[in-house]
Amino acid sequence: MDRRAFMASGIAAAAAATTLGTLAGSTEAWAATPAASPREFYQLRKYTLRSGPQQTLTQNYFAEALIPALNRMGIAPVGAFRVDVGPDTPTLYLLIPSPSVETLATLDAKLTEDAAFAKAAAPFWSAPASSPAFERVESSLLSAFTGWPKLTVPKLTKRIFQMRTYEAPTYDGYVRKLRMFNESEFAIFLRAGLTPVFFGDTLIGPRQPALTYMLTFKDVADLNESWGKFIADPAWTELSSRAVYAGPETVSNITNLYLSPLDCSQV
Repeated sequence: MDRRAFMASGIAAAAAATTLGTLAGSTEAWAATPAASPREFYQLRKYTLRSGPQQTLTQNYFAEALIPALNRMGIAPVGAFRVDVGPDTPTLYLLIPSPSVETLATLDAKLTEDAAFAKAAAPFWSAPASSPAFERVESSLLSAFTGWPKLTVPKLTKRIFQMRTYEAPTYDGYVRKLRMFNESEFAIFLRAGLTPVFFGDTLIGPRQPALTYMLTFKDVADLNESWGKFIADPAWTELSSRAVYAGPETVSNITNLYLSPLDCSQV
């Protein structure tokens, strides 16, 4: 697929998601979330590594080459995380926000034009095949929910993150799950102390239809306490009991990761 065709398909997907989100949104959702503004897009990168020098090499690449270069391009804040609890370790994630799909789609090409980046990135980019810098890198393109249109930077100095991905069994069930979030769930999250970072609708990536969101907490005890409040909230009990939002009809699988921010993370 050439660049023009890729951009057309990406923008069309984003437009479709926007239409669905607008129909599903509500004044209540906006009142409980960041002020109305253009929705962001996110590139979520997953770096699968081996134990050993790959971890230091990749973290140095983030801190000394990639994140500074992204900042020079006007992209900030950039999140960088280590998986503490999850199916694959060691794994690092990078969260790259932008108001532009094209910016995210052309990142690597733009990076090669940055001389400072090329110099700082050389140990990572030019690592020999016999001793590679990583095992695999996977990227997904997400569109922010209408009810939470921009990434929120946590104010906590000591913090952990929880990243959850919901897969839906059908596209109809997926649209209903998006509506459930946009119409009602954000207010319940905030009352329970579940502090959101981002909510993203997967436009390009694996295991579709799927959504991914990230929350932040002081520690695991805070996480467990907040989820307990969420489950006990009468509004959640009523909402989740509606037939239109029945669990098996809207969510067929959940991936749940606990993450820590790397020293270079801006989120």
